[in-house]
Amino acid sequence: MSTTMATKKHNLKLLVDTTSNKVLFAEAGKEVVDFFFGLLALPIGSVVNLLTKKCMIGSLGELYWSLESMSDTYIQSGRNKASLLNPVVASSARPNTLLLEGGSSSCAPKRWYNCGNSGYSSCSRQYYTDVNGTQCPSCRYQMTKELNYVGNSSNVEMDESGGIVKEVVTYMVMDDLAVMPMSTISSITLLNKFNIKDVGSLQERVVELGMDEGLKLLRASLRSKSVLTDVFLVGEK
Repeated sequence: MSTTMATKKHNLKLLVDTTSNKVLFAEAGKEVVDFFFGLLALPIGSVVNLLTKKCMIGSLGELYWSLESMSDTYIQSGRNKASLLNPVVASSARPNTLLLEGGSSSCAPKRWYNCGNSGYSSCSRQYYTDVNGTQCPSCRYQMTKELNYVGNSSNVEMDESGGIVKEVVTYMVMDDLAVMPMSTISSITLLNKFNIKDVGSLQERVVELGMDEGLKLLRASLRSKSVLTDVFLVGEK
């Protein structure tokens, strides 16, 4: 994926109730919805790495730092800390986390390696790893020989645009990140649900969603039920 795509920004149209200073819902296209659903594919290690220890809520940041700073002397032979600190996201999930790409190496294409010790005949070479340089359990040599990876054949039948959702409709993203296809009826129903008496208090705002905003949304989603309001109206402290 190109660097320009990784830094691309998308528009998100918010419907704001100015009386309560709250986002009722947002209109979003396919790429934004793919981003939100793609958060579900991120391993915990990638989340901590993206948000950094300083910005993490709770104790996961300390857990991440503990492993990062621990000497290899205490790590099991054949295990590589990078597999936990920078886990690889499956290639089929990469388009969905587009807005966060570049902040972590976790979105690298999937690669597999086995033992590169061609001069050691007794090595079974039955082991493989997704972390280049892992110690071979058979002969203790580094596993650096890249294998040819063949993805799921069903990927061939995917829509050319990739991602998760189709581009046939506009989607409605609620303040708590619930997502549904948008329609006139659903919009009216929501206004009734929110007990909006004066439509004049409603305001449409267009915001940009890029990597910085993506990180804020990821952080807010871990601790809030009013994610869009917190990020785009209140602002995270």
